Amino acid sequence: MNAGGVGTGSRGEPLLSGGARFASAPGLLSRLIAPGFRAIINAIDRGLERGSLLAHLPDGSSELLGGRRPGFDAQIHVRDWRALLRLATSGSIGWYQAYEAGEWECDDLVALYAIMGDNALTLGNAARASGPFRWAANLAHRYNRNNRAGAQRNVAAHYDLGNDFYRAWLDPSMSYSSALGLDPMAGEDGLEAAQRAKIEAIVKRLGRPSDALEIGCGWGTLSERLADRGANVTAISLSDEQLAYARSRCSPFIRFEKRDYRDVEGQYDAIACVEMVEALGREYWGDFMDVIARSLRPGGRAAIQYISMAEELFESYAGSAEFIQAYIFPGGLLIKTSEFRALAQARGLGWHDQCDFGLDYAETLKRWRTRFESAVEKDRLPDGFDARFVRLWRTYLAYCEAGFRCRNVNAHQVTLTKS
Repeated sequence: MNAGGVGTGSRGEPLLSGGARFASAPGLLSRLIAPGFRAIINAIDRGLERGSLLAHLPDGSSELLGGRRPGFDAQIHVRDWRALLRLATSGSIGWYQAYEAGEWECDDLVALYAIMGDNALTLGNAARASGPFRWAANLAHRYNRNNRAGAQRNVAAHYDLGNDFYRAWLDPSMSYSSALGLDPMAGEDGLEAAQRAKIEAIVKRLGRPSDALEIGCGWGTLSERLADRGANVTAISLSDEQLAYARSRCSPFIRFEKRDYRDVEGQYDAIACVEMVEALGREYWGDFMDVIARSLRPGGRAAIQYISMAEELFESYAGSAEFIQAYIFPGGLLIKTSEFRALAQARGLGWHDQCDFGLDYAETLKRWRTRFESAVEKDRLPDGFDARFVRLWRTYLAYCEAGFRCRNVNAHQVTLTKS
């Protein structure tokens, strides 16, 4: 592999180039409004109600921002004033592009993003895209909407990076979703054990169905467990790579199909769906619940694992495309639990036994990040992923971990029932 080199690898390019559509470098503009940098710094300082940020600035000065109440603490080296302008105009997308350009550095990305997330309400527009930059980002995000063609394109951009890539840093079960009950002090095998616990929790919610559907089956581990318990399993995905892997390693009696969830036919005793609904987009939440309602037999149960954004932050989050949507999960949007639940109940589905475990996801992401960095260091990533992609993936894992650490983002399991 060439993770330590320069240039652009061919693998991962759809994510890298897709994200670049969302913002552009400030260029000369940054020099024309140089006096405004002090206003940006002051706005960040006012917005940090909890925690502190020690900023080393391009002119050689250092300033402690925040520090009024306990919270997350971080230190950053701003190499170029343009980084602040990117943050002020393009929010988290511009801030990442500044990082990619080497305009700032930080030894602890999780702490940096956690302090920003922990103060999201009070920072307000100081860390969000604004004006024409916001409109442009939302227009680019609109291009990624999850109609049938868009869903296929968006899934391929992320999940078809290659099974060899994911195998380099996921645990042996190839589980790409939050583990459950992950002890921070557990050893190397702790992640795999906690992933098994997650799968067993989903299986328990479904009982012993005679036939089951998994929507968004990943690499097949959950479907295989359901089949082991006697269910006839149909598993669907839009990822060619995942389906090829699942077909090669799982029971030949599981029907792995490339199919959009909207095209599901027939009825099932049980439906499982683990962290697929974040790929829908808000306008398609109702369609998803329609599928659940019509595809469950009376008395059937659906087990859903999903990721939510805090209710008080959701509308501002949904109103402006951000880093993850631009670069990592095109077309994605985290769930607003109250709205998602209301859509289920409006279709006659009961909402039962909601379990919340966001800090388990923070620990899962920490393990993934450690394993990914080890793969980079030991040259175990497959060829085609260059230094630019490694920087992107490192940011992604840290950014997501920070969201769970500051509790803006949460993970859940819930059982839906059809009476």
